[in-house]
Amino acid sequence: MTVGQRLIADWLAQAAPDSNGAWAEWLDHGVALLPLGRRFDAVRVPAARIHAAVGSDQPQMVADALESWLEGPVLRDLRSSLGPYYVLIEPGADWDGPDERLSTNTYLGVPRPGQPTMLTRWIVEPSQPGCLCDVRRLRALLATAEPLRTVGRR
Repeated sequence: MTVGQRLIADWLAQAAPDSNGAWAEWLDHGVALLPLGRRFDAVRVPAARIHAAVGSDQPQMVADALESWLEGPVLRDLRSSLGPYYVLIEPGADWDGPDERLSTNTYLGVPRPGQPTMLTRWIVEPSQPGCLCDVRRLRALLATAEPLRTVGRR
């Protein structure tokens, strides 16, 4: 783990009431259940919508596109090929999109930076502590999903 990844992991762990508990979960399971609404919220976006918006379902192309567009952290649930993406945003950010916002009273399985797991993976790791996605950029990206899906059906 690099120094930068350690700083980011410390910042993420502080979302939990007991940051030592988050570290213990990472060590034991590779994933920590972190409460939303304190350090960050998440927008759950179906895989099909992300893939339509970026024009690919190839993992590296998706990762590159999301990193370029969103400039912030994105996780993916890997339990199925249809697993959703979780875009991490500021708590209280103005989100009015059709995709579900997850916040207070919700927990998200978050892998430790630099440590992929079988259940969930960073598609775009945080670049620094506190770096989150801008909802305006997420809206702009997702606005392309439906028109591209429609064109692809023709």
